[in-house]
Amino acid sequence: MKKVFILAVTSSILLSSCVSQKKFAELQSNYDAAKQELTDTKAKVLDCQVEKDKLANKVASLESQNTFLKENFESSKKQIENLTMLSQSASSNIKDVIAQLSEKDKYINGIRGAMSRKDSINLALAVNLKSALSDGIQDEDIIVNVDKTVVYISISDKLLFKSGSSVISSKAKGLLQKVAKVIAGKPDMEVQVEGYTDNVPIKTNCIKDNWDLSTQRATAVIRVLQNDYSIDPKRLIAAGRSEYLPLASNDTADGRSRNRRTRIVILPKLDQFFDILEQKPDGTKKSE
Repeated sequence: MKKVFILAVTSSILLSSCVSQKKFAELQSNYDAAKQELTDTKAKVLDCQVEKDKLANKVASLESQNTFLKENFESSKKQIENLTMLSQSASSNIKDVIAQLSEKDKYINGIRGAMSRKDSINLALAVNLKSALSDGIQDEDIIVNVDKTVVYISISDKLLFKSGSSVISSKAKGLLQKVAKVIAGKPDMEVQVEGYTDNVPIKTNCIKDNWDLSTQRATAVIRVLQNDYSIDPKRLIAAGRSEYLPLASNDTADGRSRNRRTRIVILPKLDQFFDILEQKPDGTKKSE
């Protein structure tokens, strides 16, 4: 009986020991699985955190872009508004400029017309002078030219003066009478008389040098026009040019002869020219 009890107890212990070992193994397996699941879960949480950070960065970037786009939109909107205002202002300015250009065109055309009329007057004046001076005078002794708005009459020295003298010859007065008759008919023009010499030095009791001679000759012609033929002295200008504007070389007698000359310049009065510049397109003064 005692043996049976011992056997039963021994069997019970062995049976209990087998059950615990099996449960332990099962628990160990569950533990390992739970541990692995925890490890996997931590890895997933870490991945989720990384994704979260990426999404947060993307959101921040998008918000920054959105802010930039809003600011850019507002700036563009203001620029468009400014451009619209500028366009309206420019359109108005263009209209004003076109109107001003139209007025200036009228003004310029008016000046051109006046200059054209002046050129026509000068051409007619030159023709009259050539016709009046042609009798008994050779071409090389007196030359009439028109340059722009000015008429030039170049008279050889031998037709007006004796050598080295500033006294007008009696023959010259007939020539100057013809000139005076033509310019008397153009009271709105000035007359400048210029004396020229060659480069041969001169010095007498009455003449110091070629400057003196050229000036005295110009003044002598002026006096004849004023005193003998009643040309208004306010229209007359005397100028001596001495030897410094030669037409030809002074190395030959022919060249020196060409350089000894008196030039009568008929030109419009400067105040009349400035009056034209001061006029508006409608013909009134700018100050009016």
